[in-house]
Amino acid sequence: MKTVRVFYTISLGLAVLCSSCNDFLDKTPLSQITPEHYLLTESDLESYVNGLYTGILPSHNTVWSYGMFGWDAHTDNQAAWNYSNKFVPGQYKVPHSEDSEWKFTNIYSCNYFLSRTVPLLESGGLSGNLENVKYYIGEAYFLRAYEYFTRYQKFGDFPIVTVPLKDEQDLLVEASKRAPRNEVARFIIGDLDKAIELMGALKKPTTRISADLARLVKSRVALFEGTWLKYFKGTAFVPDGENWPGSKKNAGASYTYPSGSIDNEIAYFLNIAMEAAKEVGDKYIGSLTDNTGTVQQGLSEQENPYMMMFADLDLNKYPEVLLWREYNKGLGVVHNVPVYCQMGNRGVGVTRGLVSSFVMQNGLPVYATGSMYHGDRTIADVRKDRDSRLSIFLKEPGQKNILIFDPSGTTYQVEEPYPNITEGSEERTYNTGYALRKGWSYDQGQCVNGFGYTACASFRAAEALLNYMEASYELQSRVDETARSYWKALRERSKVDADYEKTIANTDMSQEVLYDWGAYSAGKIIDPILYNIRRERRSELMAEGLRFMDLIRWRAMDQMIATPYHIEGFHLYNTPMEEWYGGKLTNDGSDKANASSPERSEYLRPYEKNSKSEVYDGYRWAMAHYLSPIMIKQFQLTSTDGSNLESSPMYQNPGWPMTADEGAEF
Repeated sequence: MKTVRVFYTISLGLAVLCSSCNDFLDKTPLSQITPEHYLLTESDLESYVNGLYTGILPSHNTVWSYGMFGWDAHTDNQAAWNYSNKFVPGQYKVPHSEDSEWKFTNIYSCNYFLSRTVPLLESGGLSGNLENVKYYIGEAYFLRAYEYFTRYQKFGDFPIVTVPLKDEQDLLVEASKRAPRNEVARFIIGDLDKAIELMGALKKPTTRISADLARLVKSRVALFEGTWLKYFKGTAFVPDGENWPGSKKNAGASYTYPSGSIDNEIAYFLNIAMEAAKEVGDKYIGSLTDNTGTVQQGLSEQENPYMMMFADLDLNKYPEVLLWREYNKGLGVVHNVPVYCQMGNRGVGVTRGLVSSFVMQNGLPVYATGSMYHGDRTIADVRKDRDSRLSIFLKEPGQKNILIFDPSGTTYQVEEPYPNITEGSEERTYNTGYALRKGWSYDQGQCVNGFGYTACASFRAAEALLNYMEASYELQSRVDETARSYWKALRERSKVDADYEKTIANTDMSQEVLYDWGAYSAGKIIDPILYNIRRERRSELMAEGLRFMDLIRWRAMDQMIATPYHIEGFHLYNTPMEEWYGGKLTNDGSDKANASSPERSEYLRPYEKNSKSEVYDGYRWAMAHYLSPIMIKQFQLTSTDGSNLESSPMYQNPGWPMTADEGAEF
């Protein structure tokens, strides 16, 4: 099978390997995995690495979903059909056992590959083109790094395991010890550096991992850890912070950072983020995808490369896309994103908060004097004269949303209807009244239920520009020349006045905190410059699955511990849009209600229709929720007798109890 399709190729050998159990470190006995003489040739290495892609890298993995474009649900950007227990203190609980979070299956797969191939590479025992052999090994280092990054975001401190372990109790228990989170981040960056070195400048199709992609992810990881350490400094969520649980398993000794102090460690990571991001940013700033064609309604949007970058079949034509996944209807590798784009994004609605954060084309926030904001009494008004990233991707009734080609030569144009908020179906209801067109396709062939095959842009170089802007300001407290050039490039591409300083000067943080969790860090309102850097990130990466990652590293939800936040959608009541529904709205707070009451807000509140809802009075937060709890089964497996959980070398995350089915303690 050609390498251009690597991102959906599945290796049979890996399928066997990934069927391992989840006890301890998801260890599978080596004798059950591969033949003795496997992983000796270039083709063996390629096949094995191909099989790791889909289980580790982001893409539209689930057919019956809005794909990657729905991953920002349960944030201030997007609201899923049902609320998340993470925003109901006491309802998000410690699991007894599960296999979706604390897992080592993919890590073990990478470790097995590297443990066999790296020694053979050094001894000259691998056959084939040497550059390709090194490339595939570099990909495995990247994949291990990315899988570690996924786990570390959820748990912070995490065991660092680099070899396939023997199936021995003492060995597995010892390996379960958690390393401090900053050391895990250093380990991830080390793997990415190895990937960069091994892959070098070798050119492959952008359906394969590359050295530039490794640099981008390196900047993401370093920015994550640098900002986490900064905003959680002194708390139990960082090594040697007050009540850090890792100290108890280290005989009470103080932790010493590799760089000497937490402040040095913050600077260490932010410097790495800047350097890696700049390497990518400088290379691709001239290759950002064009944003041409109308930003309002009309069929010429088909010709807008920026819009089509998220819905085309072949993304090799977009240099900004560093890695993408190709789908193929004939091979049954499909998704349903285009269909759900026609149907309200499978109940994943855009929030009023996200819509409100976009500036006008003249660069002014919507509330600023002279902004020329047209209000939100209709969706057409909301889109008019706004940042093109909102105008392009926010759906509006009357838009031409699909082309149907008749054999006789007639072309039919089907128009977007008004948002269906009353049907009560996850598949068909517009949860907030606002829905996105990101991932949209005009091709009728893509709109066969369950058989879409548009490509998925998994990583874009534009993120590197944003990573540099943020890391440099966090470290230097100023917008340097590189950040200035990056910021202007992103705004020019989005058809917004490039004078970001005008935006900053007209930013009223008392307005921004109403709709943007990212206006806070550690319960305090941030300064307008940093806020607008975060705003730019929010606008550019909308619906690309990175919002929750950003919110937790910014510590952006402390304010919701004491004050609830109400998820809202479009302006439903006392507007022309209310007339769309005639007498269909039921808003009495009963089990049959299909809309929230106008007495609560003129804006639709999707989670406040039924007065019995756990979040009827808004979303709340608990400090412990910044990290996931570790399942109790892990403590039982690693304890001395299966019941004395404190005898385990592991420790629970801050604020979480050592009892299954209980909520956070703080």
